Amino acid sequence: MQTWDAKLPIYQQLADILAARLLDGQPHEGEPMPSVRALAGQYLINPLTVSRALQALGDEGLIETRRGLGIFVRPGARDRLKQAERERFLKEEWPQLRARLRRLDIGADQLSWED
Repeated sequence: MQTWDAKLPIYQQLADILAARLLDGQPHEGEPMPSVRALAGQYLINPLTVSRALQALGDEGLIETRRGLGIFVRPGARDRLKQAERERFLKEEWPQLRARLRRLDIGADQLSWED
């Protein structure tokens, strides 16, 4: 069961979850997104909240509504999302992470890219 953070609107949290799934290729570009009802049932939230989350993804150009067919992942969505996430990471998260690594005296030789 999903737990929601009180600091962010639920629709934004759901949009972030769905964006992460898009980054993982679920669903693939050109494929349909799960329906509003399916997502509302899966996450136990109001369908209006789901619609708002999907609207946020649509505003970012990641998904599109095809009248009478549903909501589909737009071609190039994964690459656009990946680029935006990289920029955000390098601008916001990496400087904080680098500072923390320095404070803890952790060097590159102590880090592993493997799980």
